[in-house]
Amino acid sequence: MSKDIVAKRPAATGNKWRFEAVPNHEDGTRLDRFLRRLFPGLGQGQIERMLRNGLIRLDGAKAKAATRLASGQTLRLPPVIAETPAASKPAVPRIVASSSLRQQFDDMFLAEGKGWLALNKPSGLAVQGGSGTHHHIDGMMRAMSDDAGSRLRLVHRIDKDTSGVLLLAKTIEAARSLTDAFQKHRLEKTYLALVMGLPPESGSIRDPILKLGGKAGEKMQVHEDGQSAQTLYRRLDHAGRKMALVALRPLTGRTHQLRVHMAHIGHPICGDGKYAGDDAHPGGLIARRLHLHAWQLRLTDGKVITAPPSPHLKASLADLGMDLPAAGWRFQDY
Repeated sequence: MSKDIVAKRPAATGNKWRFEAVPNHEDGTRLDRFLRRLFPGLGQGQIERMLRNGLIRLDGAKAKAATRLASGQTLRLPPVIAETPAASKPAVPRIVASSSLRQQFDDMFLAEGKGWLALNKPSGLAVQGGSGTHHHIDGMMRAMSDDAGSRLRLVHRIDKDTSGVLLLAKTIEAARSLTDAFQKHRLEKTYLALVMGLPPESGSIRDPILKLGGKAGEKMQVHEDGQSAQTLYRRLDHAGRKMALVALRPLTGRTHQLRVHMAHIGHPICGDGKYAGDDAHPGGLIARRLHLHAWQLRLTDGKVITAPPSPHLKASLADLGMDLPAAGWRFQDY
């Protein structure tokens, strides 16, 4: 049966499968988030078990919870979901593309190439919406596009409080290619962070990371039952034994990986109260904001995109008498 026919089949009931086509406005959405929105009573554990067992399939193939969907793809869902009432589908809210919104987007522009566009995301601006978050880059892109086929697409994420390079795809084809490159870690990411204390000159952190349960929300911890995670770090400059500027290169892509790893080795990132409490706030002229910046992104063709640091990171480094590394700086192979 062709994909077009499957996508148009009506929802099944009883012991039959259900088929759901991915709508245009869900392009780039994580599979698990799409399902939880569609079926509010469906738990994350249920979703992951059915994915592991192959009961939920994407275009006929097994998928993972974090798989990014593309508009037009088809999900096959088992009877247990087919019998679950779907949530009503509200119209996707559209943000009015005011001149100030367009100016804010233009001010973030870094570079552009075939199939991609890079922004320097400021600290405090979310990449996607969530509970209580109405102003975000994904919404800005939707507002400025004429239709779903012409809009820019997200291919990776950085935390709301982290500044720096954010890569966007211009087409669906570019989005799929870049998403695959990120997932396979073929793009080299280098972050700058101001950390507490004086870490060793260089090192590799290999500690698994697990998401905390209960009311902890989006918070992670080092735990032997977690997913494997590896971070390279290199000390670039320091102010005595009080604080240091480090370069960080994540070799895996776990949630809050850099923040968790640096806090775990006793050198939390300045301003990261979530993982270090008051120990992350030195006081004085140093802002109580996260000092983590996605500084450079090296593409598969060797092109390097560099983002100037956030104003608060730049000001803190100046107050401490620290210098930024030269553009194009790169980790040496271990």
